[in-house]
Amino acid sequence: MTAVAKPLAAEAESPAARLASVLPALDTLLSEATQAVRAKVLKGERLDTALLEREQRATHGLAWLATYRMALRELHHWSERLAQEGRYGAIEEAILRIGAAEYVAQLIGGIPMNQGEILRATDLGLDAGRPAELLGDAGRELIADGGTAEARAALVDLMREADGRAGFGDSGLDETHGQFRDEMRRFADAEVAPYAHAWHLANAYIPLETISKMSELGVFGLTIPEEYGGLGLGKEAMCVVSEELSRAYIGVGSLGTRSEIAAELIMGGGTEEQKAHFLPKLADGSILPTAVFTEPNTGSDLASLKTRATRDGEVYKVNGAKTWITHPVRADLMTLLVRTDPNERGHRGLSMLLAEKPRGTDGDPFPAPGMSGGEIEVLGYRGMKEFEIGFDGFEVPVANLLGGVEGEGFKQLMKTFESARIQTAARAVGVAQSALDIGLRYAEERAQFGKAIVAFPRVADKLAMMAVEVQIARQITYFAAREKDKDHRCDLEAGMAKLLAARVAWAAADNALQIHGGNGFALEYQISRVLCDARILNIFEGAAEIQAQVIARRLLEQGA
Repeated sequence: MTAVAKPLAAEAESPAARLASVLPALDTLLSEATQAVRAKVLKGERLDTALLEREQRATHGLAWLATYRMALRELHHWSERLAQEGRYGAIEEAILRIGAAEYVAQLIGGIPMNQGEILRATDLGLDAGRPAELLGDAGRELIADGGTAEARAALVDLMREADGRAGFGDSGLDETHGQFRDEMRRFADAEVAPYAHAWHLANAYIPLETISKMSELGVFGLTIPEEYGGLGLGKEAMCVVSEELSRAYIGVGSLGTRSEIAAELIMGGGTEEQKAHFLPKLADGSILPTAVFTEPNTGSDLASLKTRATRDGEVYKVNGAKTWITHPVRADLMTLLVRTDPNERGHRGLSMLLAEKPRGTDGDPFPAPGMSGGEIEVLGYRGMKEFEIGFDGFEVPVANLLGGVEGEGFKQLMKTFESARIQTAARAVGVAQSALDIGLRYAEERAQFGKAIVAFPRVADKLAMMAVEVQIARQITYFAAREKDKDHRCDLEAGMAKLLAARVAWAAADNALQIHGGNGFALEYQISRVLCDARILNIFEGAAEIQAQVIARRLLEQGA
């Protein structure tokens, strides 16, 4: 028997009840799709790498299907939590109505993996009408109820009446995290947002004074245990900080996460001496870290990394080239992934070094012996600057080998991927929210043909869908963070959050710029910066295609 969503009794026909009724059918749809895709990529009883590559559209489509199923589930859980606490109001119901209608309609008609790639049931090996059959009358009723111009216009009216700084709908945070969010927002509004666009246009570093104030707020020691001078908070708090700071400027939001990932590497793989030495300094901001992993021509294929570290007495001598290194000039500590065993192919010969270096300046970026580099000029994601770095005999003490054992680097790095992707999703939510804030404000201020352009349906449609998708992305991101805080394996949840949130950020920025018309293309308008910043989110911390591949492989291995 397959789960088909049934018609609902009259007393249960709220949008939330309709959404709840289709969730079992979504589980069935995902299970059937997983089995259909498995049939495409199995060779005997094992997944075949060549078939996985050949069937990328099907496998990556499976990842998107699973992401939509999680998105709708968490949208429903969000509404349940708010209803239980008496916080579920008209704007929240409007978001649920439209979100459920749109995502169910896309599950039936086609999921946009990006602007030009639409996933349909037949790509997965299912009959074209199978999603509609499974979702049944309840699915059709969801679409009829929330998939209308009237529903979208009503949501925009509610948004215009609401305090936009509240994020257009209750985010579902508890009181403690809500207070923390308010503190971060006050700082971002006062110390970041008024200056962010000028920093971007000048390609200037985030001022050290701003960094010092972030340190005073505890941003850099957020998840570091109290015994090492941190606040000892969880990943949900990290999401709050990343989102709010990125809402003001992604460079500032990302600067905070530098220390979080370095600390996680050290907490997860470091010796007691390394923890005692580095963690307090990361927590108080007295040292700033940078991640030095990527190499020319390797991209996501870290196992083919070539930078060598050869032991010479009590030091390693590092030789090789790295690229796309963020904020290396002003960093004091590099988490440096190197090959310590040239005879071991792939990831087994890799090690992580905690490589200390002096801070540089624009005039002398790398004053350390054996280290040189040049800036990579970029469209957005400024404030920290990107560099190529060359190492020629650069020395790192053997005592700074993370964990004290060679060959553990890739394994140590893998342990940070869940957190890195969750925080990237949170940054994406912040960027998307910024685009929505800017787009709505401009639409209310800009008049054409005798009225504010927000009154035109296709402008209102854009704003409504931006608000809906920002909330959906926020909910799956915070869900992944809560799973991490419970010490559950959450690579699937983290990957799905990052996959969807990055797409949402780009769509929100693109639509907000469209609302600006020609003005949006002018550098003086903030939305031009937000568009550039949003674009990187689909690339770093695992490009969307790599992310979908990782999600799909997990689904196929566990058979959903």
